[in-house]
Amino acid sequence: MDFSVSEKMQTILGMIDEFVEKELIPLEPEFLTKPSTNLLPVFEEKRKMVKQMELWAPNHPREYGGMELDLLEHALVSESLGRSPLGHYIFGCQAPDAGNIEILHQFGSDEQKAKYLGPLVDGKIRSCFSMTEVELPGSNPVMMDTTAVKDGDDYVINGQKWYTSSADGAEFAIVMVVTNPEAGRYLQASMIIVPTDTPGFNLVRNIPVMGHAGEDYFSHAEILYQNCRVPQSNLLGPEGHGFVIAQERLGPGRIHHCMRWIGICNRAFDLMVARARDRIIAPDRKLAAKQIIQSWIAECAADIQGARLMVLHAAWMIENVGKKEARKEISLIKFVVANVMQKVIDRSLQVHGGLGMTDDTILAFYYRHERAARIYDGADEVHKISVAKRILKEYEGKRVR
Repeated sequence: MDFSVSEKMQTILGMIDEFVEKELIPLEPEFLTKPSTNLLPVFEEKRKMVKQMELWAPNHPREYGGMELDLLEHALVSESLGRSPLGHYIFGCQAPDAGNIEILHQFGSDEQKAKYLGPLVDGKIRSCFSMTEVELPGSNPVMMDTTAVKDGDDYVINGQKWYTSSADGAEFAIVMVVTNPEAGRYLQASMIIVPTDTPGFNLVRNIPVMGHAGEDYFSHAEILYQNCRVPQSNLLGPEGHGFVIAQERLGPGRIHHCMRWIGICNRAFDLMVARARDRIIAPDRKLAAKQIIQSWIAECAADIQGARLMVLHAAWMIENVGKKEARKEISLIKFVVANVMQKVIDRSLQVHGGLGMTDDTILAFYYRHERAARIYDGADEVHKISVAKRILKEYEGKRVR
């Protein structure tokens, strides 16, 4: 396995690191204390700068204006961008648009691509992904109440969704719905494009997450679909293949998430070490002199390095042996990296003391918003059970001495 970085990628990563440090991190104090809608003109200005630097949409198809980096290359980019909560959005590779772009590119019709894919990659519009339901467990996604029933040339959609991230201001949603209730459990659902101005698409609210509802891109919405009528031509891929399409999106998406989390770890770690070195706790004595702080620094450094190598290995597996053969590695990184991130953020916040609880640093934001990493895309416990079952199966008939 070769994780070496080409000279070209080193240059790209250097440019991204410098941009994040000089252009994005200085925006964070205002981002943390004011509505993000106030900053939209500034965000657009930064996006234009990224396009001029030819660093826009690093993981998206070149034919639509992206850089078309491979999975391993984009993993490294995602790590760099993860140092700021603004990074992925400003560079045009943010979720859920990134996953929706992959779906449209792979499964969209020519008409769907012309209408949605080009503008989405270019950043002219945004989208959302509507799957999680209020009353049913996200850990068992085949359980779904939202339906799409054929009526003439249309689908009529009814159901309730929540955690439809970034629905506020989105042009369209990709909605997971039951279209074939009599089929096998993994062939019942389909993905359908629903423009957000369609009658019956009701954004009920932006859900407060630990006290912050957010707005525009930085939000999670509850959506009520009430007799929401769209043409059957809005179906993505074959009918009943919603979960098949979701699996295609899942593996690369986990790499993006996990390397973003490594970027967050790096930022929190840097802040922790700097605070320990600078914080005076007695005359001529700094916090870094405490052995417990030194132990935290060593443990976090080791945890971050181990988690990072696990993610790069999973990306290598996906590219070289395929998503199906890399299922164990994909599940492993999901719960390992999420827990490492939570530990590093918590340690850094603790080292900062009362300052860490405020929005004078980025740590409280990360503490609020990244706790969900152990829940979304499958709770930790689900991934652990899945990995354990796979490992146990590998040992069937195996003689161990």
